[in-house]
Amino acid sequence: MKQRLTILLAVLPLAIVAAAPLCAAADAGPAPVAGAAAPAFKLQDQHGAWHTPGQYAGKWLVLYFYPRDGTPGCTKQVCAFRDEITKVRAAGAEVVGVSVDAVASHEKFAKEHNVPFPLLADVDKTAAKAYGVLTSKLGFEYARRDTFVIDPHGKIAKHYSDVDPEKNVTQVLEDLASLKAAAAK
Repeated sequence: MKQRLTILLAVLPLAIVAAAPLCAAADAGPAPVAGAAAPAFKLQDQHGAWHTPGQYAGKWLVLYFYPRDGTPGCTKQVCAFRDEITKVRAAGAEVVGVSVDAVASHEKFAKEHNVPFPLLADVDKTAAKAYGVLTSKLGFEYARRDTFVIDPHGKIAKHYSDVDPEKNVTQVLEDLASLKAAAAK
């Protein structure tokens, strides 16, 4: 009997973790919709410089959230944006990546992949919550792979949910021209 109780006490924490929700953290709000003001944030990049959405006023901003530095999908996504950064900038937009990793992690990741744009550290998860992308799996919170295009007036122009890391930049480039044309009307 004593041995069974010991085994039960050893297994119980694992059962609790396994029973935890596998998606959608309870405190993440809904994602902002097209036309809504982009939620504010103040986050550090891989060099320690602070960034806010206001710094991009008058420009189009591609704000993409990703789960974790160094993982296969996140590496594909950062490299896809890196490889197309000239086209994105020619389309009149800037790119900023965000995850809940620390500045030091972003510094290493950016250096390893020659990332020419800011990677912001949302360590307290406020931006991920404000943009409705904070999720969790097995008790670990991370940002879902979503992208927001923010217009020059600071409003959400487009939201891409749960994107393909290799195809997202192509989607953004295809949509930027039509979004800019619609905004000019």
